[in-house]
Amino acid sequence: MHFLDQAKIFVRSGAGGPGAVSFRREKFVEYGGPDGGNGGKGGDIIFEAVAGLNTLIDFRYTQHFRAQRGHGGAGSNRTGAGGDDLVIQVPIGTQILADDEERSLLLDLTKAGEQVLFLRGGDGGRGNASYKTSTNRAPRQHGTGWPYEEAWVWLRLKLLADAGLVGLPNAGKSTFINQVTNAQAKVGAYAFTTTRPQLGVVRHKQREFVVADIPGLIEGAADGAGIGDRFLGHIERCRVLLHLVDANDKDVAESYRIVRDELEAYGAGLVDKPTIVALNKIDTLDDELIAALSAELEEASGGTVIPISGASGVGVDWVLDKLLEAIGPEAGVVDDGDEGEDVIEWSPI
Repeated sequence: MHFLDQAKIFVRSGAGGPGAVSFRREKFVEYGGPDGGNGGKGGDIIFEAVAGLNTLIDFRYTQHFRAQRGHGGAGSNRTGAGGDDLVIQVPIGTQILADDEERSLLLDLTKAGEQVLFLRGGDGGRGNASYKTSTNRAPRQHGTGWPYEEAWVWLRLKLLADAGLVGLPNAGKSTFINQVTNAQAKVGAYAFTTTRPQLGVVRHKQREFVVADIPGLIEGAADGAGIGDRFLGHIERCRVLLHLVDANDKDVAESYRIVRDELEAYGAGLVDKPTIVALNKIDTLDDELIAALSAELEEASGGTVIPISGASGVGVDWVLDKLLEAIGPEAGVVDDGDEGEDVIEWSPI
């Protein structure tokens, strides 16, 4: 399945049905009078966040959504049937944005099963029976029904994860997420092996939390360099960031600063999130060099640096402990009865 996190769609609610113009015709009844019923209400447009969806790819092929209009009224004071509501199912974490220059936020669906009315269907028109008065005994006017509402909107998916991985390309983010989850992220000896976000569920010390891996950032990503910063939106909701720095870089402090500068340029409070810094790929270095690089990185970051190896697993438990501590009680508790059973992880691809 392809991963798609943005889509533009057209939505239209249903118009109200017209009221009826009708008069009673009964044998042996001298005065029949008007009996035209009202029209039915048009269907609403409703967005629903559902579990199990993790991409907007379906909206690439179906872009127009129209609810059913209300049915017309009928004689014998019969009201027309209402149009069926149209429920549009989207992944959890989907935002509905206006189609304007500012891309104003209209809706934000963050909970499974959450339903929000977006466009209301038009009310049905009045039948001629409702126009009857003491002076107008045989009205022939009727309402045609209230019109529909329509709009072009953007759907933008922001994955829900507890922790997000950031770093330069080839910092070892995919190797790390493969080590701690059942995700099968692509790993290669070249830059930008990750071209779309990955999700994985970590089980550690009878707790579990979700980790998001996004494509690597390079200098100038905020201006569109490389893949750019368009995937940073997927870590906006994360409670903590894990910043991986490749121990084989020529200048680990500069590598750290490049990513931090891009986070700051993107905004959305990413640079202010709690961040754990890890020096990755230490399995390729000796202890003396590891200590020197860690000290250099600590001076640049102003905090503790954890030396790890995503490939061999050295230091990984230490990092997971720190992530759990930062996430806090929000990390789910794993049922002891499930211990030893296979766990099916999920990914947006």
